[in-house]
Amino acid sequence: MDIPVILSPQAKEVYDYLMITALMSKQEKMLLAAILTKVEYLKQYTHYGNPLAKKLIPKEYILKYDISNLFRVELPLFWRLLYSLQHYNNSQVIFIVDILNHKSYNKKFGYRNH
Repeated sequence: MDIPVILSPQAKEVYDYLMITALMSKQEKMLLAAILTKVEYLKQYTHYGNPLAKKLIPKEYILKYDISNLFRVELPLFWRLLYSLQHYNNSQVIFIVDILNHKSYNKKFGYRNH
């Protein structure tokens, strides 16, 4: 089963940045390849990521995108891909909410850096 994938404006911005910089940077190339691989996994296994408790979903995501579930996928270099399973036009879609580096992820979720 191949489920459609939609990127939020935030996720699209990061994806587009990686598409450009991957041509010149091994790290960005590795990160982009991992994202593409994980998205293919998600199309086959929608619950591939780690579900986050509803109380941990940042209010920003709830207000902007009206999501009620959020999953986290670990990426290389301590990056994270956050996605939600949504229903549009009577079918399920994978909505990629954000793609974050470790520092941005910690800030978004209120974790302190040590």
